[in-house]
Amino acid sequence: MIGRSSLLDELRQQNPLVHCITNSVVANFQANGLLALGASPIMADAIEEAAEVTAFSSSILLNTGTLNSSTVESMMAAGKSANVNGRPLVLDPVGAGATAFRKNTVVKLLAELDITLIRGNAGEIAAIAGVEWEAKGVDAGDGKANIVEAAKDVARSNRCFVAVTGETDIVTDGEQIIRITGGHPLMTRVTGMGCLLSAVSAAFLAVSPKSLEAVAHSLAFYKKAGEVAAEQASGPGDFVVHFLNALYRLDDEAIDIGQMLLEGVVK
Repeated sequence: MIGRSSLLDELRQQNPLVHCITNSVVANFQANGLLALGASPIMADAIEEAAEVTAFSSSILLNTGTLNSSTVESMMAAGKSANVNGRPLVLDPVGAGATAFRKNTVVKLLAELDITLIRGNAGEIAAIAGVEWEAKGVDAGDGKANIVEAAKDVARSNRCFVAVTGETDIVTDGEQIIRITGGHPLMTRVTGMGCLLSAVSAAFLAVSPKSLEAVAHSLAFYKKAGEVAAEQASGPGDFVVHFLNALYRLDDEAIDIGQMLLEGVVK
């Protein structure tokens, strides 16, 4: 089992600046979610400033949800700046298997950048791993592949953490596996929930950059926020309001160690 930490308290004390090169559908939700959590968002996707903003940020998120050639160029510049300046770099490969453009972009980012964490759904991680899976656009879809082994392979080949999120989340460094239960079905009825989660994980990694447990704690906290919000919500519309409130109000005590099961090799 994993012991409770003070990561969330540290996050709120440090107020990390999270640079998000993200998609147009979720930018506002991401920014508000980070603010509610206790982090600070900055969305700078112009090639003229992407690397410069990254240099003074605490962590960086690259999200491929609404790609174009300009944002790809900015992502590369920001990613290289993150590597040079030692900043945690999170990749959210939205719809990685949906089109050749998205798949090729993700392959390029992984080949040329040192990624700290890849956070995606099962379909996206399967696309990166090159295993059979029937994704539905940017949704997870369905498949018969062993997604745990696929995630471990992706983590080993890219020397990074991988988080596969869904009903039960899986986090791995290629050897250890942490499973996180919880959450609520209403979380699947709001667009951008996964995208915001990637930004939240980036904020936690800003506090503890090389910690698999920091990623697991971010996922457990996020699931708990979903449970709390669902208790008060009547549907997807007011769920968003209650979810942002939960991100703001919950503390370290909300991170239930019973949600997290550690498997594999302990280093």
